Amino acid sequence: MAQTMVPSFWPALPELMLAVGAMALLLLGAFRREGKNMCVLSAALLVLAGIAILFQSGETTTFGGAFAVDPFIRLMKILAIVGSLSAMAMSLNYFRNENLTMFEYPILIVLATLGMLLMISANGLIALYLGLELQSLALYVLAAIRRDKLRSAEAGLKYFILGALSSGLLLYGASLIYGFTGTVQFEGIAAVAASGGPSLGLLFGLVFLLAGLAFKISAVPFHMWTPDVYEGAPTPVTAFFAAAPKIAAMALLIRVLFTAFPAISGQWQQILVFISLASMVLGAFAAIGQRNIKRLMAYSSIGHMGFALVGLAAMNQEGVSGVILYLIIYLVMTVGTFAFILSMRRDETMVENIDDLAGLSRTRPMQALALSLLMFSLAGIPPLAGFFAKFYVFLAAVKSGLFLLAVIGVLASVVGAFYYLRIVKVMYFDEPEGEAFEPMPRELGLLFSVAGLFVLVFFLYPAPVLKAAQNAAAVLF
Repeated sequence: MAQTMVPSFWPALPELMLAVGAMALLLLGAFRREGKNMCVLSAALLVLAGIAILFQSGETTTFGGAFAVDPFIRLMKILAIVGSLSAMAMSLNYFRNENLTMFEYPILIVLATLGMLLMISANGLIALYLGLELQSLALYVLAAIRRDKLRSAEAGLKYFILGALSSGLLLYGASLIYGFTGTVQFEGIAAVAASGGPSLGLLFGLVFLLAGLAFKISAVPFHMWTPDVYEGAPTPVTAFFAAAPKIAAMALLIRVLFTAFPAISGQWQQILVFISLASMVLGAFAAIGQRNIKRLMAYSSIGHMGFALVGLAAMNQEGVSGVILYLIIYLVMTVGTFAFILSMRRDETMVENIDDLAGLSRTRPMQALALSLLMFSLAGIPPLAGFFAKFYVFLAAVKSGLFLLAVIGVLASVVGAFYYLRIVKVMYFDEPEGEAFEPMPRELGLLFSVAGLFVLVFFLYPAPVLKAAQNAAAVLF
């Protein structure tokens, strides 16, 4: 379907709803300072934005071509909103137990989600940067939101300093791209790259741009912030970091490469292959010695972003649909796992060590079973959903002739299975230490159960998810 220029605000209605709603909630919170009601209102605002996205159709651009909407963009926006809503639901019990009434917390999640939606719809370098920074500024504050905790402040500071460095790299790359193409719009950049061939300056700009985006998905070698921030930030914030922002950044990376730089795909494919290999290998080996489950999930997320990049490096429609499928399944697995991590409480205190799971099969057998399913799925063991996520990206790589990348990916997956299976071993074969965990709160139990059920029954009827991924990927080709 040919794109049509729509000179109206309707394509950006979900973003406008979030922007106006966030400002109204901020004023309301400043006067009333009620955290619980603010969570409900913020969640309702995100739901309304999601409904507005579902009612959109076709492919349109607006704001002079800087803002685009199509089936791929809509699917990625829905995933980002689902991740944000899940993180907000997981936060309720945490703030209740910690006796915290931070009205700004859900508002920051709304603002971060607004930035994600703007990132995903960005159709030019300026719009890309605005969305990226809006998301990042909210995330910096979220990481350090526990001002009374040294680890949270440290996490926020580390994330801010390294995030500022990555933003500088991205801006420098964008300025080079503009200087050598004369335009900031993705279609214009693609036209110049196709007509004149890739100049050295354009390639340098692309490298710096990819460096800034790789930081946002915590891909190697721009991953150094991830373990410390995941460990130091409050657990609900870590759950948020691991889900929605990764999906938004990966969606932005896909759109930038296939919309602005399809003519020089041979050059950026080499960069993606290296980043993918390094992320898979480091994610597999660095997590082996971890004892803190949040740090383990940090290295796990690095590895999973590497696996997703395998499909992107394939440069074909099957690869992109495989990446989208991977992101959907990764979102479900991550939300389920962090829902359990947030329920790890003894004596009204949260615990984070893997050894605290010892003997869980005897004290909480159903929780141990569901967590085992999630661990097996994260490891990519058939017939669970995680296996199909890896299968489709590896299949796309093989079809593109990237045999070595696929083989190393499979080997890294085997190595990574060790630390997932070690958690299962601790739960089923180690003797219980200390008292049983407190009963899982209702909202956490619901997310945990839905995630465990999804990864278990996905293979029975994967058609709707596969079809949605294929339809979204077809737009880019």
